[in-house]
Amino acid sequence: MVVYAQEFELKERQLKKLNELLIFVKSHNEFYHKKLQNITLPLRSLEEITTLPFTTKKELVDDQKKHPPYGQNHSYPLEEYVRYHQTSGTTGRPLKILDTKKTFDWWETCWIEVYRSSGVTKKDHIFLAFSFGPFIGFWAAFEAAKRLGALVISSGSQSSVERLRNMMENQATVLLCTPSYALHLAEVAKENGIDIQNSPVRTIITAGEPGGSVPSTRNQIESLWGAKLYDHVGMTEMGAYGYSCSEQNGLHINESEFIAEVIDPKTLKPVAIGEKGELVLTNLGRDGYPALRYRTGDMVIRSNKKCPCGNPYQFLPEGIIGRADDMVVIRGINIYPSSIESIIREYSEVKEFRIVYYTENEMDQIKVEIESNSDEIVPSLATKLRERIGLRIQVEKVPDNHLPRFTMKAKRVVDKRSKRVS
Repeated sequence: MVVYAQEFELKERQLKKLNELLIFVKSHNEFYHKKLQNITLPLRSLEEITTLPFTTKKELVDDQKKHPPYGQNHSYPLEEYVRYHQTSGTTGRPLKILDTKKTFDWWETCWIEVYRSSGVTKKDHIFLAFSFGPFIGFWAAFEAAKRLGALVISSGSQSSVERLRNMMENQATVLLCTPSYALHLAEVAKENGIDIQNSPVRTIITAGEPGGSVPSTRNQIESLWGAKLYDHVGMTEMGAYGYSCSEQNGLHINESEFIAEVIDPKTLKPVAIGEKGELVLTNLGRDGYPALRYRTGDMVIRSNKKCPCGNPYQFLPEGIIGRADDMVVIRGINIYPSSIESIIREYSEVKEFRIVYYTENEMDQIKVEIESNSDEIVPSLATKLRERIGLRIQVEKVPDNHLPRFTMKAKRVVDKRSKRVS
């Protein structure tokens, strides 16, 4: 049984860790030395965190452009760093990020919490379905699984069929991958007569996309695999900061290692309870590559509810709703791709989909392309999208295998508009 710190005790720990971090990086980190030069330390309360400046990804990218290759956001001599990773670069230039042995151990500790909340133990056989590139998430998951004492099975450059057979032959009980790839593996399994419903896989932990917290996507994956799905969220520049639990109704922030705020991205002020805002995080255990009041770009709902699972850490109902930069305005309606996905995934007949923004008669429009063996799904899906999104969205059925499949982060949005809406 896990014993959590009481709220007062937790806040005291957070403040202590935060002040230790701030005092250290102000003296040893050139990037933050400049940003913190007018801040009086130590902070007297956690509320004073709002006196610290925000950090943005653009600042970190610009810093690396100005001081190549790694920028000035490192607190130790280069020879102290043992791990190199980088962001995906899906929203711009990739960030190069270094970890010392101590800070990568911290990454592993964060992942141990993900495993614990998912019910994974040393008795499990954990299968990592990814290619072991510079993306940090599953590297940390790999090392954490070793620390846990579980059998770890990597699949490297194997094809999807080879991975499925590898899982079956080695009696994998836990699968780690993106939600998109879990769906694709199920499609490949069906095509090749591989029975995943009765396989030993009982737990799926997803990362890299918001789909694991989208109920319809989660339900579809669980139905196809006969397993329970747990979501995880993290960022290369931040850490593995959140995870779902047995209740599967949102995400917990790992407050022992992170301080979370939810702000209005326009006013930069905290949003009220129940309102949607941008998640801002401070990591407390990564002094070699700190991220203080980092604007994640992830949109969440600020909540003061406690989860029935007993975990008292800050709870995000519905998980990550979408990215701030993913939202578009089509004919006056704010649209997040995850909102459309949540409706599409209610139809198990849809094998794959793509969202296309385009311009017609000087008006921005949206359509959804789907692969499906059912013709009846088109009018039904179009009706449901109009009712739930509040906008007429064209649904177009395309041939099988016309749309791309993804092993890592899916890119299901194509923007063909002649005029961009900011």
